Amino acid sequence: MIGLGIETSCDETSLGIVKDGKELLSLKIFSQIDLHKPFRGIVPEIASRAHLEKINPLLSEVLEESKLKLSDLDYVAVTRSPGLTGSLMIGAQLARSIHAIHGTPIVPLCHLQAHFAVLQLEGVEPVFPVLGLLLSGGNSAIYKIPHFGKMEVVGDTMDDALGEAFDKVAGLLSLPYPGGPPIEKEASKYNPSPKEKDLLPPLLRNLEQDRVAFSFSGLKTAVSHLIAKQPDLSVPAVCYHFQKTAFELVERNLKRAVSITGIKRIVAGGGVLANSTLRARLSGFAKKNSLEFFSPQKKIYCTDNGAMVATLGYYLFQQGYSKSLDFTVSPVRQETYI
Repeated sequence: MIGLGIETSCDETSLGIVKDGKELLSLKIFSQIDLHKPFRGIVPEIASRAHLEKINPLLSEVLEESKLKLSDLDYVAVTRSPGLTGSLMIGAQLARSIHAIHGTPIVPLCHLQAHFAVLQLEGVEPVFPVLGLLLSGGNSAIYKIPHFGKMEVVGDTMDDALGEAFDKVAGLLSLPYPGGPPIEKEASKYNPSPKEKDLLPPLLRNLEQDRVAFSFSGLKTAVSHLIAKQPDLSVPAVCYHFQKTAFELVERNLKRAVSITGIKRIVAGGGVLANSTLRARLSGFAKKNSLEFFSPQKKIYCTDNGAMVATLGYYLFQQGYSKSLDFTVSPVRQETYI
């Protein structure tokens, strides 16, 4: 079964073709980072125009690389939520156009769920239930996933997501946008002394034990105060303590989520998982607590991409979920299909 995945939720235009939900035939991504870099954030109008300009050339590229025609597709999976409405509409219109010409069933889906399906392309079999940890520029959340097509929120973002906090702290330190890679690079240069105290206050440590929540807005403010009070503090030191404090909250939330749900199999995704320090910490955390932990080995699978959309689309389509032209896009996540 051959499926095309279309992802245009934010600042990546991406198309991927997947066979039987586990074999990647082609994946193309156009990143808009350079377009948004002058503004240190996503400009919705620029994003939607870039999707419009790039989506047809990318379609030609994935078809050529996979040696397929549009008529060979069994389904077209497309991100319908969440995201920027104008950007989502570009992908949706391509899916509708393919359906109108070839009658190809459309599988409109939530790309947040797709982050947890992409591991099938690396040979990780879908064994449910699992806890899904999502850390990206717009989302920091933990979900209970009983099967593909349904997820239940265990803990969500109260304000800034982790990726957004990276970008804002990078701005405070005059580091490039996006902030994840330069902050990780600077933090790796710092060697703390064994007895060094934390320079930043712990996040949500007094939160009730039966509640899971992410909040990084206060951490950004704390970094700002730290820089003002200790102007001679090195950039690597600030970056190290920022990451340490942020990642400790991720670990505490995972521990609470496991305690609440009893689920010991964790899958993780989202752009922040490209951070090698975080991946190492979470792997160590899982081993220490006798948990199974999986995250994409290829960093390209961490970011939004068409391959993950095609992969989730395969499982949803197998369960009988598809649409024709009668679907809408939405900035709000969709948690249940089947």
